[in-house]
Amino acid sequence: MNIVLPKIYPITDTRISGLSHLEQVKRSVAGGATLIQLREKHLSPAEFCEDASAAIAYARERSVKIIINDRVDIAAAYNANGVHLGQDDLPLSEARKILGDGAIIGFSTHTLEQVREALRLPVDYIAYGPIFDTRTKQDPDATVGLSPLMKVREIIGNRPLVAIGGIDGDNYRSVLAAGADSVAIISAILSDPDQIEAKMRSFNNT
Repeated sequence: MNIVLPKIYPITDTRISGLSHLEQVKRSVAGGATLIQLREKHLSPAEFCEDASAAIAYARERSVKIIINDRVDIAAAYNANGVHLGQDDLPLSEARKILGDGAIIGFSTHTLEQVREALRLPVDYIAYGPIFDTRTKQDPDATVGLSPLMKVREIIGNRPLVAIGGIDGDNYRSVLAAGADSVAIISAILSDPDQIEAKMRSFNNT
């Protein structure tokens, strides 16, 4: 599946924003988001299902794609556009069987070896990071920086590449210049929930 990633790839977080996933999606869409990942590490499955289903329905009506972090079952149950998986999640081949060829599947990598392995897997985009220090993930992997990101760009050719980790308004241009097609952003958009729409517009317009 050939996908074109938006320059800005917002990821939801209820603890940072203090908002439901649905409300975060509403504000991000108002700011121009076209692809959003729902990331939930703390709510119960029942709470997340209710919130995610509402966010997916809202986004679908506005032709905005929703990717679910980790939870292939929830992505399948509510017909999300795809799923984003990490190194220790469900094998990508199984996720592809469950979601079908039309689903978007993204995959997190943290080393060049993992990047090379990802090229042999049924993924639609490869995420690489953390590029800079991040506080949105417990026990984050070692920071990789921009030079390895440039190497990743060489390794994967024209495959879609998402950079993640500590990316904000001061450094995202350098990340794009290093070869990323898209930058995944969490705190720099969500830390002031009243400014989510404005921050999305700012990122998209610069």
